[in-house]
Amino acid sequence: MPSANVNNHGPSELLSRLASADPEVKVRALREVKNQIIGNRTKKLSFLKLGTVPAITAILADSTNVNNCNSNTINNILVQSAAVLGSFACGFDAGVQAVLDAGAFPHLLRLLENSNQKVVDAGARALRMIYQSRLGPKYDFLQQKNMEFLISLLNSQNENVSGLGASIITHSCETSLEQKALFDAGILRNLKSLLEGGSLSQRDASLESLSTIFKNNPEVISKFYGPEIGRPLSSVIDLAKDRYPRTRLLACMCLIVIRNTSPHFLQDLGIKTKLIHILLELLDDPGQVGDEAPFAFSSLIAQKEDLQKLALEANAIDKLHHHLQKGSLHPRRYEGILLALADMCSKLESCRSKFLSLKVLNLVTDALTDDSTDVRIAACICLKSVTRSIKNLSAGYFMNEIIVIPLVQLFLDPSTSVQVAALGAISNIVVDFTTRKSIFVQCGGMKLLVQLAKSMEPVVRSNALWALKNFVFLADNRLKENVFSEITASLLSSLICDPEPSVQEQALALVRNLVDGCLKSIEFVFAEDGLILEAIGRQLRSASKAEIGIQGMYALCNVVSGNEFHKEAVMHQLFPLTDDKNQSFVIKFLQSNDNRLCVATVWTIVNLTCPSSRGASDRLEKLCNAGIVSQMKNMVNDPCVDVKLRVRTVLGQSMAFGDS
Repeated sequence: MPSANVNNHGPSELLSRLASADPEVKVRALREVKNQIIGNRTKKLSFLKLGTVPAITAILADSTNVNNCNSNTINNILVQSAAVLGSFACGFDAGVQAVLDAGAFPHLLRLLENSNQKVVDAGARALRMIYQSRLGPKYDFLQQKNMEFLISLLNSQNENVSGLGASIITHSCETSLEQKALFDAGILRNLKSLLEGGSLSQRDASLESLSTIFKNNPEVISKFYGPEIGRPLSSVIDLAKDRYPRTRLLACMCLIVIRNTSPHFLQDLGIKTKLIHILLELLDDPGQVGDEAPFAFSSLIAQKEDLQKLALEANAIDKLHHHLQKGSLHPRRYEGILLALADMCSKLESCRSKFLSLKVLNLVTDALTDDSTDVRIAACICLKSVTRSIKNLSAGYFMNEIIVIPLVQLFLDPSTSVQVAALGAISNIVVDFTTRKSIFVQCGGMKLLVQLAKSMEPVVRSNALWALKNFVFLADNRLKENVFSEITASLLSSLICDPEPSVQEQALALVRNLVDGCLKSIEFVFAEDGLILEAIGRQLRSASKAEIGIQGMYALCNVVSGNEFHKEAVMHQLFPLTDDKNQSFVIKFLQSNDNRLCVATVWTIVNLTCPSSRGASDRLEKLCNAGIVSQMKNMVNDPCVDVKLRVRTVLGQSMAFGDS
């Protein structure tokens, strides 16, 4: 039976004991600090505030410099000091930062040269804890001496030392140049050895390192497949069936990286199906593996209809739904399941139908009010995927208070990322082809979108305008008038001239949809002495990207579908009296390599030269004088069918006025 008489000194008393001249007292104090902080963030913070890490670093430094390194007492101090520093760094960024700030890192590295294997092992463990954090120091693989040191770590018989080498690769390898340097140095051979003959810890570390070296580098993957290093891919495939859940997960992640980087590899249907089943099974793991499995599943199926179809056949949506129903999920797992559902529903209507038939939507809507920022974002992303369903949008399935109200409340979330995610979801929902858009107005959604269009964050302004653009799409004029009275001509014109191109584009797209329809809606651009029309003209003359030109020209195209006054006002913007015809942006648009911009420009000219319009002949003459008709004659055989057809329409209309 364990003794009840266990010392449990407070942080302050332990700190004073660490300063003791008696080595045995020091060792016992180090051991007690370690025991108190393991897995206890609160205790770690208490000790950090007292300056315990610098004190332990000083002990480590002093003991490392002692000449009699074979002393058992000194070795015990080194082992315990390293263990405590590793415990502070384990899963705790504030601890990692404290260890680095105290200057402990180089002293821990020196422990790897110690003749005592227990000291080496303790140093390697502590360094691995540091390198598992994003705060770990960047390792420069391009320096020869560093590469040699890394190889020596990987070749070590000590599994924590070789694991440290693999952890350094996983943490620090970020560029294709570094990946190539590691490959050229023969690192894949070292990792292959750990993969095929190492311990559980070494295999796992090797799999993580391989994934890092392979990521977005098809050249390295192709060499990994070849005979040069013994075709070790079969080992990775075998490890995907290993008895240990973490090993199975890491092997799957490695295979996913290979397939995502080089899609022509791993095309075997059996392997793809097996990956899906393994990852769905790993969702049942109660620990970290189960938390990470849905993220791996997402990376496997994202943007791949064939794999989404296979996953649907494997009842993936049913299984993800089952886990959501359990409730009280760890935030990481909760987020991952929602993102996995989002990827499942991103492409196929059959997946969305399954999602809706299981009533998963109710659980996703509940997640909109979760305490975790990441969970709220994931719920919004999931809703955005599901609400791509034209069939259900047309039926008004999503425009209801249960979904809309919590989404609108997220417009006021303190996190910008949540706001943007909520705007992305609502942008789909407000397209709603039914007459139920009043629900969005009544819950304050429309007013909040206008407020967000004034945000200091460009990404929020852009997404708010995107939502407004979709909200007025094919809307009746009464709703458009409500929106316009809220956003005002002055605000909209300033957004058209916003410093951010993405905001300019969405503001012009909003105008395009506002003026699409009856003659009355066209009058919006003439409010406040034509502020909006003037702003459109200015932006088109200085458009920094094709998308701005496309939206601006379609806005003008809709305006010129109106009466003679509307057409002449647009002509004034297209060809101001001060413009040199050689500098005409219309010519530049027609000569653009972007077919979408050409089509938008030609459509505008089609509407300007319609023979039934009273002033069409005069406008055609101006177009001829500006070199527009001549340019269009050069486009009659344009490779883009849309461009060619619209150009021929314009030239046919010009024939009605005798132009040859």
